Amino acid sequence: MQNTIGKSTQSIWGGEQEHELFERSTQVPVVHSVSFAYEDIDTWHKVALGEEPGHIYSRNTNPTVRAFEDKVKVLEGAEAATSFSSGMAAISNTLATFLKPGDRVVSIKDSYGGTNVIFNEFLPPLNIKVALCETGDYEQIEAEITKGCTVLYLETPTNPTIKITDIKRLASAAHKVGALVVVDNTFATPINQLPLTLGADIVLHSASKYLGGHADALGGVICGNQDLVHKVYHYREINGATLAPMDAYSLLRGMKTLKLRVERQNDNAMAVAQYLQQHHSIDEVNYPGLPSHPGHDIAKAQMKGFGGMLSFSVKGGLDAIKQFLPKLNYAHMAANLGCVETVVGPPVTTSHVECTAEERAAAGIPEGLVRYSAGIEDIEDLIADLEQALSFLS
Repeated sequence: MQNTIGKSTQSIWGGEQEHELFERSTQVPVVHSVSFAYEDIDTWHKVALGEEPGHIYSRNTNPTVRAFEDKVKVLEGAEAATSFSSGMAAISNTLATFLKPGDRVVSIKDSYGGTNVIFNEFLPPLNIKVALCETGDYEQIEAEITKGCTVLYLETPTNPTIKITDIKRLASAAHKVGALVVVDNTFATPINQLPLTLGADIVLHSASKYLGGHADALGGVICGNQDLVHKVYHYREINGATLAPMDAYSLLRGMKTLKLRVERQNDNAMAVAQYLQQHHSIDEVNYPGLPSHPGHDIAKAQMKGFGGMLSFSVKGGLDAIKQFLPKLNYAHMAANLGCVETVVGPPVTTSHVECTAEERAAAGIPEGLVRYSAGIEDIEDLIADLEQALSFLS
């Protein structure tokens, strides 16, 4: 499918016109079959070798899963995509594919907590060096890249501090030393940001979040050029972190409204950020759509929308959060984000629950921070809900 059509059209039709649908159905079917049968050995063998299209075993490929991958490929403007059982599987499989003992990763301190655990706990014992830099310190990041870099791993906006990283600038520095550039695009989505056009080599998503949008399916996905994606696919097919067909179907169904949802969430997040910025119980609001945000100009340059995620610090810290959040009527207190309902929570129970208080502090994450994923509710109701909940702090 051509990439010149609009994002809503891509969200609905992308990846589906390339597949013959069962009995003229208008929707991609859920194919639960573990294996796929052939009438002769020669055809079976050619499909197994990838010389002819088809499927052999659902740990490797599956028709429903392939349709999901193709939709993401179209939305991100990539040559290829491959999927996983979760977002963390996408991250860990990608890093495992391209890193070996003696290699060096350069990244930022503000990455998602699970990613941070990989960098701090899992890679060093494998003799893979990790340099974690201050997110906004481009001179430091570029200096670390120059010292040696196999993979540059970026996340923008970051989870949960909502910091912005200049993808184009850092990708250019990484490519000068032959490094691979991986960007987590979960928060931005392909509606708001296209990292491949900015110099990224691989883009990944926790599809459980905005892509699915309904908090009912786990999954992860990466995309990029054919050669790189195939390497990660090969690692995944052997190690087995396979996306289930039913989850692929749920993600496909959710993605049909991706642009509509994300645009509404962009608007709601901006309005909530503006409201909180002037509230006397709030110390600081982190949202790239606010002119006061340190990364505002970069976000304007590389994003089409500022996203549905924000975070804010409440006066009184974690004790105040424990008072305030349970009073919200239109927000789930849960470890999720990107779905149609508003979801809230502190990093201590969401993004960085795996980290110690000291590790959160080192990453610049205050204990009094709230991560707020704006849903698609009526904005007047969200703001009124925040108003009444915050009044209990007064």
